[in-house]
Amino acid sequence: MSITGDPALGRAERDLVALGIAVAAILLFVGTGGMVLPQVVRSWMGLGAAPDPVLVSVLLLNIALVIFGWRRYAELTQEIAVRRRAEELARKLAETDPLTGSLNRRSIVPASEKLLSQADAAGQAVAFMMVDLDNFKSINDLNGHQAGDRLLCITADRIRALLPRGSLLARLGGDEFACAVPYDPRFADRIDQLAGTLIERVGEPSEHDGLSLGITVSIGIASNLDERGAVAAPADVLTLVHRADMAMYHAKKQGKNRHFWFEEAMESELRFRSELETGIRRGIPRGEFVPFYEQQIDLETGEISGFEMLARWQSPTLGLVGPEVFIPVAEEIGVIAELSESLIDQALAHARDWDPALSLSVNISPVQLRDPWFAQKILKLLVKHNFPPNRLDIEITESCLHENIGAVRSIITSLKNQGVTISLDDFGTGFSSLAQLRTLPFDRLKIDRSFVSGLGTEDHSDRLVRAIISLGDGLDLPITAEGIEDTAILDRLRAMGRLKGQGYYYGRPESITEVRARLAGAGKLAAPRVLPATPEAADGDQRKTG
Repeated sequence: MSITGDPALGRAERDLVALGIAVAAILLFVGTGGMVLPQVVRSWMGLGAAPDPVLVSVLLLNIALVIFGWRRYAELTQEIAVRRRAEELARKLAETDPLTGSLNRRSIVPASEKLLSQADAAGQAVAFMMVDLDNFKSINDLNGHQAGDRLLCITADRIRALLPRGSLLARLGGDEFACAVPYDPRFADRIDQLAGTLIERVGEPSEHDGLSLGITVSIGIASNLDERGAVAAPADVLTLVHRADMAMYHAKKQGKNRHFWFEEAMESELRFRSELETGIRRGIPRGEFVPFYEQQIDLETGEISGFEMLARWQSPTLGLVGPEVFIPVAEEIGVIAELSESLIDQALAHARDWDPALSLSVNISPVQLRDPWFAQKILKLLVKHNFPPNRLDIEITESCLHENIGAVRSIITSLKNQGVTISLDDFGTGFSSLAQLRTLPFDRLKIDRSFVSGLGTEDHSDRLVRAIISLGDGLDLPITAEGIEDTAILDRLRAMGRLKGQGYYYGRPESITEVRARLAGAGKLAAPRVLPATPEAADGDQRKTG
């Protein structure tokens, strides 16, 4: 609320008539004193009669009014100054981020509108830059909120130091900052230079309580220039911010630690992403996500040894969608655990009817291994379906080992204690150490398809695959090779040792209907389970025969 709108301060300002009273009293004092004081002086000196008592009383009253009026005026002036300072502080707190001292989400829009008007009058353009810290949540969780707050302050200071004069900086919340930068439209490349410098400078490590905190940033940029390079008027601040945000999201999707200008195609991409998120959230409870199965073959005998479960989305609008499309989105929006558990639940029900010698392998997202109750959830599903734990193989990727090795070890140990086997998937792509392979109780290594597909055409692939097989032999870990596409690759793998393998050479992933037909033809479906007759059923049969 402004000073003029505050009733209390308004009354205080009107009470400044106290100053008028004081001034009138002073004038009256001068007039009265001019008559009375000389009489008082002559009376004290014995040169005249005493002054009129009424005039003396009036003089004293004038003195009291002067003191009262001036003191009241001074108090009111001080009160108004205090209230003005308090209102200025409240306004500043309402418009700035208390942690970083930059503008906040509420104030950046009106401030940007003013900047756009000033830039338009000066013939300048304005670039809006959305700056988002990559993986800030992980740093905050691992090092504590105090370290996270310190990193945000350092980031704001570094951005502020690099922005040109007249620019705006705001923290929109969390780890996202917004900048509005005026520039000469003839030299748009200077904005690219600024973005590159921001990425480099903000990415420099900083120290906090003996910790080295490092961060990268993704930047999206949008300008009020039109397609011809002229300043577009009028400019809509919210539209520009939205476009910069879309460009920033695109930078993250392209690998982070980089910047992109907004392009029209990004809007369509973001709209598709929003539709994906909505479809995934809606599709999980509707049962649209189903397991498909890829054969796992004993390369020595050519027999099926099991299946790896692969997720598919039977979308009513998109058709059959592969996991490379929806799994990353499900991880980002926090529904991957629900989705994975639903798929495992279906797969256990399906595999229960297979030959008991066939195993079921399921892939686990790194996000799920952050859940301390993950092992208990898997065991609960095994009990629900009365599925033998030794037939279930959990596949985790090497990247999981770098997040929280202690939690991963605890989960792996809990599952293995119940008989579940654990495979290290995509081996060779995640830089796991020999110490981790020796200390973590893995049951199998799976060679990534990127190495297997190069067999026969690339010498280094042959050497890498042989090295991994030798490592597995040394650690007493059996090997599965992924990505077997043709006979040449199969023959080379067979010559390298006793392995299991999978790939399109043996067929594409199949639905449960196709799997059952395949297993029925190979005689690998479990015998139908015969339920024991109850006493009531036996009595009923006797009555029928009697």
